[in-house]
Amino acid sequence: MNLYGIWAIYHYEMSRFRRTITQSLVSPVISTSLYFVVFGAAIGSRIQEVEGVSYGAFIVPGLIMLSVMTQATSNASFAIYFPKFIGTTYELLSAPVSFLEIVIGYVGAAATKALIIGALIFATSHFFVDVTVAHPIAMVAFLVLTCFSFALLGFIIGIWARSFEQLQMVPLLIVTPLVFLGGSFYSITMLPPFWQGVSLLNPVVYLISGFRWSFLGAADIPVGLSLLAVAGFTCLCIGVIWWIFRTGWRFRD
Repeated sequence: MNLYGIWAIYHYEMSRFRRTITQSLVSPVISTSLYFVVFGAAIGSRIQEVEGVSYGAFIVPGLIMLSVMTQATSNASFAIYFPKFIGTTYELLSAPVSFLEIVIGYVGAAATKALIIGALIFATSHFFVDVTVAHPIAMVAFLVLTCFSFALLGFIIGIWARSFEQLQMVPLLIVTPLVFLGGSFYSITMLPPFWQGVSLLNPVVYLISGFRWSFLGAADIPVGLSLLAVAGFTCLCIGVIWWIFRTGWRFRD
């Protein structure tokens, strides 16, 4: 494996992250802080407890997942789309790096950026609410797996997109609504039985439920099923990327 090639791609992407630190890091942290103020203070004052904890503490896992999923997807999609846009994809393909090394470099950088943002939001949440973590190792595991799985999804979107409009369409019109409807700000047990069943069709519900379990020690869905959902989603994305590189679909165009 060409570790120097992987490092070159990874280092370049992380350098771009540092050059755009305000847009890439400060902006999502400030946006999430506003969620804490609006939902934690305004709405939280009217909702005493959810599953035995304050509403402000209850929404912390959901807010972290919201930022991590959207940022991992957006970073990875833009990273691979931009070489296509400026016409440097062929230089990447002619370099002595394999398809696997290209994926590791780009996806690894996007996942790292999302992980940094998630860690900063977790630290920021302590200024607004009293946060405790029941299972720290599980929390880190869910966070890392989510970062990598959605970075893989973003990589697929970046290859699929033919314009900047398409690049933003999936994160804005699909990923973000699924997160909002996936129990980020509420427990699905609060819904009527029919809508609980509908919510179980949303794959994001399993990710947020498992991540919330690592904080509170309780979840709407068994944690084993949540881990299985994350693993299945990751394997699906890996399979799609393998097919893309095998066929050259929209990558060698």
